[in-house]
Amino acid sequence: MNELPAPRPHPELEQLIAVAERLRAPGGCAWDREQTHSSLVRYLVEETHELIEAIEAGDDAELIEELGDVLYQVVFHADIAAEAGRFTIEDVARRMRDKMVHRHPHVFGDTVADTPDAVTAMWDELKASEKPSRDSVLDGVPIGMPALALADKLLGKAARVDVTVEPAPVPVGEAELGAELLALVAGAREAGLDPERALRAAIRGLESRIRAAEAATG
Repeated sequence: MNELPAPRPHPELEQLIAVAERLRAPGGCAWDREQTHSSLVRYLVEETHELIEAIEAGDDAELIEELGDVLYQVVFHADIAAEAGRFTIEDVARRMRDKMVHRHPHVFGDTVADTPDAVTAMWDELKASEKPSRDSVLDGVPIGMPALALADKLLGKAARVDVTVEPAPVPVGEAELGAELLALVAGAREAGLDPERALRAAIRGLESRIRAAEAATG
């Protein structure tokens, strides 16, 4: 068994946590104090999309800022829970640490998985063992994902139960693929069709096929 790395001090992270605690403490910021997990959801969505844009832009200064905004959302939510006596940010970190160690026995244990495919297969098995109450490969998939990302996710799930969707010919590069997708959206717009709604309808059909395949096997 490989030992966990020795923890290192993170004074800036500790100060960020202290700032959040001060802002939400009595006498702190009135706006911060009235926030709830639910009221912060829209900010988390916005910050996540801004982080994606920073990653795509490849600007380190923007990436640092947007990572910080997402990190602060985690700190903020944890402080709300801590004030209510439910859990703390230490509980969040502990749960994530334990999960990562458990899902990487090829690093922290004696299991061998020396290719990305082997790691992925092992990861799926470990996730299934952690969530024995899940009856479907679709359980846990966030249906609110953007349609394209959701379609890609469900196609991966479909392959696990031998449900296939005939692939259309695509160009060899992502730039060309992006241009074709954009042209499809433009065509749909000209025809008065809603491409997001159309793709989500197709996804619902795929979801039904997956559930039917699962029911047939047992």
